[in-house]
This record gives sequence, C-alpha cells and structure tokens, in this order.
Amino acid sequence: MIDMDETILSKFPDEGLIKAVDEPNAELSAEQKARLNLRGNTMFNKGDYDTARRIFQTTGYSDGLIRIGERYLDGGKPVDALKMFKLAHDDKRSEALLEKAALAIRKMLTEEEKT
Repeated sequence: MIDMDETILSKFPDEGLIKAVDEPNAELSAEQKARLNLRGNTMFNKGDYDTARRIFQTTGYSDGLIRIGERYLDGGKPVDALKMFKLAHDDKRSEALLEKAALAIRKMLTEEEKT
C-alpha cells in the first residue's frame, strides 16, 4: 500500500483541474453555436487544431472536443486528451485513459520498489 502525503491534494484547486473558463459559454444562442461549430470543423479539417479546440470549448461541442482529444492522444499528450474527454462528458474514454495512467504509475512504483 502506498502512503500518500495528503498535502499534495491540498495543492489542487477546489474546483478541480478543469477551469471554469473551459466550460461552454451559456450565453450563446443555438444559431451562434451552430455557426461557430461549423467554423471549428473547418479549422479542424485544415489542421488548425488549436483554433478548433477553442471554438469547441466555447460552444461545448462534444464531438469536436472528442476529435481534438483523439488528436492529442495520437500526439502523445494524454493529459490534454483527458481534459477534452472530460469536457465532452465522455466517461468511457476518460475512464480508459485514467486506467492506463493508473497502470503506468503502478508499474513505475513497482519498479522503484525493486531498486
């Protein structure tokens, strides 16, 4: 069993690791969201993933956030991918990624104990 220093947890913000500004803008109309999502899809298809991500985060477009998350995974950025999956409320992908992270940490700790 691993002894975890509880002071580590106190360093995380109360609201969690996803900032409130990352949540969708509730003031946008359905028409505005649709236009922005179209623009985000265009940017994504052109390879401008950063602009697409900002648009999808603003509108809360789940499918777009998941596609950005998949790009992050392919690019070796699992923490950024996890954030996109969480914002998209994709529990299946989020949980799978968290399980992989837990296994990796467990493996590192086991190897450390051997030395």
